[in-house]
Amino acid sequence: MSILEIKDLYVSYGAIRALHGISFHVEEGEIVTLIGANGAGKSTTLRTISGLLRPDRGEILYDGEEITRLGGDAIVRRRLIQVPEGRRIFAPLTVLENLEMGAFTRDDKREVQASMEWVFELFPRLKERLEQAGGTLSGGEQQMLAVARALMAKPRVLLMDEPSMGLAPILVEEIFEVIEEINEQGVTILLVEQNAQMALSVAHRGYVLETGSIQLEGLSAELARNPQVREAYLGGG
Repeated sequence: MSILEIKDLYVSYGAIRALHGISFHVEEGEIVTLIGANGAGKSTTLRTISGLLRPDRGEILYDGEEITRLGGDAIVRRRLIQVPEGRRIFAPLTVLENLEMGAFTRDDKREVQASMEWVFELFPRLKERLEQAGGTLSGGEQQMLAVARALMAKPRVLLMDEPSMGLAPILVEEIFEVIEEINEQGVTILLVEQNAQMALSVAHRGYVLETGSIQLEGLSAELARNPQVREAYLGGG
């Protein structure tokens, strides 16, 4: 059974329809990527799954339970966690306070501490900056903090929205290495990413969104070889 299943999802912003009946699924343990141009509906899809937007119609199933009309807080408590586009850390709070905010739904103190140690293994620089205000970190460090904060919620499924946005190439590589490591530790990942080449290099499967509709789907290696995908998103014919 799929851990996450989207069925015939329609979403609008006022009179503007952003998603036109998309359907896809994510199996437990996978990295699945959504690729497409700006305005294709990728972030809208994640925001709808997270409970931040209400669909016009369609269903979202998580671990067999329909969550289509649940609010964001109830979805977080089910360990379906989003790393938002643009990081959106709590800038005035310290690194430690940001991480503690990520664990606010948890009462398993010993396991929270284990999660804290895990994120320090993934991002040693954060441990060096525990008392530093989040807003004073570099862009790359803020992205690390956004991912680490989400991991503090002990996600079963992590929704990642443009994790490489605005980062230098060396940091992009680092973030994608961490994405693979998180997945190897048992976290299922739905990845929205404009850097299609990097996304397809780490994902098991992918879907191509164009103007709110899924146009292509398949194994990542197949999509990377597809002439249409190569021309539109990978910079080659």
